[in-house]
Amino acid sequence: MAPRKLADPGAMAGSRRAIPTRCEPSTDRVATRTFTGCGPEGGRADTPRCGGLMPGRFAIPSSLLTLARGQGGLVSAAQAASAGIGSTRRSRLVQSGRWARVARSVYDVEPASRLSVDERRHRSAWTGVLAFGPDAIAVGTCALVLHGVAGLPQVIRPEVALTGGRDGRDRDGIRVRCFGDPTPFAHRRHGAGRVAVLPWALAQAVPELQARHAVAALDDVLRRGLLSGEGLAEVRRLVAGRRGAARTSGVWAMVDPRSESPLETFARLDCVAGGVPPDELQVVIRGEDGRFLGRADLGWRRPGGRWLLAEIDGREIHEAPEALLRDRRRQNALLSTDRVTLLRFTAADLGADGRMVRTLRAHLRPSRAVTPS
Repeated sequence: MAPRKLADPGAMAGSRRAIPTRCEPSTDRVATRTFTGCGPEGGRADTPRCGGLMPGRFAIPSSLLTLARGQGGLVSAAQAASAGIGSTRRSRLVQSGRWARVARSVYDVEPASRLSVDERRHRSAWTGVLAFGPDAIAVGTCALVLHGVAGLPQVIRPEVALTGGRDGRDRDGIRVRCFGDPTPFAHRRHGAGRVAVLPWALAQAVPELQARHAVAALDDVLRRGLLSGEGLAEVRRLVAGRRGAARTSGVWAMVDPRSESPLETFARLDCVAGGVPPDELQVVIRGEDGRFLGRADLGWRRPGGRWLLAEIDGREIHEAPEALLRDRRRQNALLSTDRVTLLRFTAADLGADGRMVRTLRAHLRPSRAVTPS
């Protein structure tokens, strides 16, 4: 029998359909986030599992990624399934490290992303809502996060209540609350979840927050017009009789919406606790001709019509080049009056016995400083 001829490699290369000899990632462009791999679910390009076949690929729908970005980078299992990402594919995404499971039925779709403090707070708020599904309502501090309230702690615990006032067990670090109110608290839709309305959220959170964060949150909602004076009275009424209400007795008198940021609220409270309470907030300085020269966050009156002023510089705002130039011009204008001593501080200087308070005591001694509270 004549030996069978082997195929010519050159002829094979020129054939209509060549058989690949190794796995290579596809280079096709898609509008969504894509992954390459060898199985129908995708996989690592450097770990071929296809036995020499061209790799399969799948794309995470852009609509799902957009949804996740509005939910602290998270999606629920139900949302993923609706977008075509079933349980098998979710498991493989988690195994590959492309997704991460943060709670039962809740996934982080971009676990390698670095999050800001505010983004981490939003993630905590959404974790509880997504984990407990349509019956979950974001409450307390988590509800305040979703309302965009500033002045809250950097780290918050996920917490929800269930519709109808039902009890539920905590799980995955998520606190399930049942307030025992005689009437259900008001809540509304928020994206894919539900959130307690602002007055109820404040009433739930204030008794459990440290005083400085409670005051800062109340300052923020009043200053921005999210809550009126009558609304504040309603929050105080809702707090009365709740667990922790006694701890709020000193909070209400310290609320002052003239503080223009949580950092200013914290500085003011530290001054009070440190024995150097300011005489005025948002002190306006004018020239001899009445022209506006500048405004300072905190002010102390000094003999001869002089002012000791303190500015609290937030890093994000005051480190921008245009802000630095504006601050320098304003500072020069204030100092040119010869009626102002201006001190500048940052968050690192705060604390009841921090650098800010110690510096102010030195400037005010002995006439103004009082015994710290």
